[in-house]
Amino acid sequence: MLARSSLGAIALTVFSLTIGSAQAHEESKYPDFSGQWSREGAPRWLGRGEKAPLTPEYQARYQAILADQAAGGTGNWPSAFCIPQGMPAMMNLYDPMEIVVTRNTTYILISHINDSYRRIYTDGRDWPKPEEVEPTYAGYSLGKWVDEDGDGKFDVLEIETRYMKGPRALESTGLPLHDDNQTVVKERIYLDKNDPNTLWNDITLIDNALVKPWTLHKKGVRTKSDRPVWPSEVCPDHNSLIRIGQEAYFLSAEGMLMPAKKNQPAPDLRYFNAK
Repeated sequence: MLARSSLGAIALTVFSLTIGSAQAHEESKYPDFSGQWSREGAPRWLGRGEKAPLTPEYQARYQAILADQAAGGTGNWPSAFCIPQGMPAMMNLYDPMEIVVTRNTTYILISHINDSYRRIYTDGRDWPKPEEVEPTYAGYSLGKWVDEDGDGKFDVLEIETRYMKGPRALESTGLPLHDDNQTVVKERIYLDKNDPNTLWNDITLIDNALVKPWTLHKKGVRTKSDRPVWPSEVCPDHNSLIRIGQEAYFLSAEGMLMPAKKNQPAPDLRYFNAK
């Protein structure tokens, strides 16, 4: 019995070592995206002096949005009212990002306004039919790992995201996306070849508010600390902005409704006693 038990224990140990070695070998195929990634620079799509390739209609809309903000309004930034940024704005990395790689799915985790995440399927599946998927702010993402230099290890994660819902904007200036929510976002995420602590995301935006596809190169830097601090945002806890109809108002420290800009009309009070 003792010999049989010993043989069983040895077999189990060998099996465990084999599984562990296989998993380690599998993990070694992927780039090291571990740790905390933070943006470099402002969380914007437009750099200083840059202009978005908007259609004339949406350029005029953007100018009106900027004018509203200049007058004290909220413009066109849904997250001012605790709506998640969604894609592609969440990839501006307002707060740090974590990337979790598994064999069939890669997860992108960010906490800003509310905890947000992306689930990127890398299992080779096809796109679902529109009636089979519920649009979300983050959309539905399919990914593919690419070995660009043929060394047997993956270098790039290519992603395409569709099925997004609105309202969404590209950044806090209110840079608009089309109302039809037919946005397609293509990404290439990879480590800098000269610096493994630098992450690049080449993002191409295809949207009917644009006259052509628009590509940006977003940069992330890995936090040096082995135990980074992960912030957690819960927007409703401290948000003082309230939307009533098409107008935004402030809630004062006394709990009173206040105008957000000069000469702003009061909300419709038809269902309240006027006395």
